[in-house]
Formats: sequence, C-alpha cells, structure tokens
Amino acid sequence: ETCTLQIPGVCNHYPETTVLAHLPDESKGMGRKSDDFVACFACSDCHDVIDGRARAPAVWLEQSQWYMRRAMTRTWRLWIKSGLIKLP
Repeated sequence: ETCTLQIPGVCNHYPETTVLAHLPDESKGMGRKSDDFVACFACSDCHDVIDGRARAPAVWLEQSQWYMRRAMTRTWRLWIKSGLIKLP
C-alpha cells in the first residue's frame, strides 16, 4: 500500500515498507494496540515517528492530530473503495 500518513520531510514513499500503523486513541494502552479501524497505512519512516522511534519534525509536533486523522480518513476511503468496508 501507499503510505497515507505522508509526514512532510519524513515519508520515504516506499510501499514495500508500508504497514498498518495503529494510532493513539482511548483503547490503546500498555501492551494493547488501538482498534484496527483507528489506523492508517504508514511507511517505515512515518511509522517510526508516530511510535516515537525517530525524531519528529516540527510540522509533526505542531499538527500531528491533523496528519493522523487525514491518514485514517485516506485509509478508510481505500478500504471502502476496495469493498473491505461496506456502507449501507
């Protein structure tokens, strides 16, 4: 998949490194990931930033919530288009 997070200055745009990355929400906790629908496709470099394994650029620190929600929406759109999620 293509990275839907696409953090400026971070994203490597390599689909072969992309995984489903779980985003923080109320269901996430110690040893527990958030639900699969609170997720986005993230390349290895973007995933490292959201999981705190890599230094975050200023744009991420200032607007991380916006980027995560945009990525989640982009991911849902892909799932709807592919038929993985069906709306009534």
